[in-house]
Amino acid sequence: MKSRPHDDAMAELYRSDPALALEVINGILADGDQAELMTVLRQLAQAVGGVQAVAEHAHLNPTQIYRTLSPKGNPALNSLTAILKALGLRLAVQPLPSPHSQAA
Repeated sequence: MKSRPHDDAMAELYRSDPALALEVINGILADGDQAELMTVLRQLAQAVGGVQAVAEHAHLNPTQIYRTLSPKGNPALNSLTAILKALGLRLAVQPLPSPHSQAA
C-alpha cells in the first residue's frame, strides 16, 4: 500500500468533515500557534480545490499564498481575510471568559 503525504490525508479529512477543520482552527487560535495555523489553512486550501483556486477567489498571487501559508508565513490581515473568505471562513472576535465567571 502506497502511503500518502500528511497534507493530502488531512485535506481529504477536512473535505469530508468541514466541522473538524473549524474545530482544529479554533483550537489553534486559542493556543496561538501561528505555524500550525498556516499549515492547517494550507491543508484546507488543498481540500477546497487547491492553492490556485483559492488564489483566484482571493485575488492574490498563488506564490504569495504558498509563502503566506507556509509554517513561517506571517500574513498581513488583508491577505489573511482574503484567504479565509476564499475558504468560506471569516475571523471573529469573542470575549475571553472573565475570572469571575470561572469561579462560579
